[in-house]
Amino acid sequence: MVVIGIVLGVVLSRGASPQSTPTTVNVTRGDIVKTVLVDGNLLMPNKAYLSFGATGTVAEVLVSEGDNVTKDEVLARLDAPSLQSSVDMAKLQVKIVQEQVEVAQAQYEASSTDITEASLETANLNLKIAKLNLQSAELNLDKAVITAPFDGVVAAITITGGEEISTAALATPAISLVDTNEIEMQGYIDELDVATVKLNQAANITLDALPDEEVTGNVTFISPIGTVRAGIVSYATTITLENPSAELKDGMSATAEVVVEHRDDVLLIPNTVIQGTLQNPMVVVLVDGQQEERQITLGLSDGFNSEVLTGLEEGDEVVVPVSTSGQQSGGFFGM
Repeated sequence: MVVIGIVLGVVLSRGASPQSTPTTVNVTRGDIVKTVLVDGNLLMPNKAYLSFGATGTVAEVLVSEGDNVTKDEVLARLDAPSLQSSVDMAKLQVKIVQEQVEVAQAQYEASSTDITEASLETANLNLKIAKLNLQSAELNLDKAVITAPFDGVVAAITITGGEEISTAALATPAISLVDTNEIEMQGYIDELDVATVKLNQAANITLDALPDEEVTGNVTFISPIGTVRAGIVSYATTITLENPSAELKDGMSATAEVVVEHRDDVLLIPNTVIQGTLQNPMVVVLVDGQQEERQITLGLSDGFNSEVLTGLEEGDEVVVPVSTSGQQSGGFFGM
């Protein structure tokens, strides 16, 4: 579906009746913008559904719903004394083995024999093993802590302090986090219009819930694969918003007008005055009170107005066609 924005001044001249003086419009100059409609919804793509990686008792939940958090901030932790003990023991083992390495190194430097060399190699190997054990213990302890993977807002919390987290509960998100600073609109473009839409084209977005909100964006993705929706082939499209505000919410219904063509300071006439055929358009011009047919060449049309390339000049009075009933007929566009 194609929709338009137009900057155009139309001058109407009405006589006493259609038979005595025809209704006319003046050819004017203005800007014409052709857009393609994309219907869809807002989406905050950067979401995280966070869970513990270990079972145990929830020791504390450090945030509330709606809180702003920063990357790596601790959001909740389990009471996990056994995991902490494993880390402490692994650290101690690393310290002990490091001392053994120092002793073996000193012995090797004092007496470079096969025995002291083998002892040093064994000590270094034991140190690597001890460090790997410490790394594993720390990873297990990290599973008892939920941290923020990015800056965002806490969207939901499903755990409370003192709650027992079972193995089955590990599959359920404990805390949901969303980055509200990055918002996209996801929608579909009709197959008749998709060829005119290109990446990085600008779009103006209107929201059902916030009709006065001025939102702009750019086309960042057009799927190469068509989807049949209600019997019509459409293509999934993503528009990234440039100026998201705090009022915008994930899931809001939205309509984008993607600007596919724009021309400034051109001759314009309403489509209602165009007659003839699409291949051979013409208009009727009022010259010194007399009506004369004029062949014209059309350029960009927005569905309501058309650019005139040849056949008319600014200020020409073009007659609005009327039907036998005396009503404006709308030309071949049927407006």
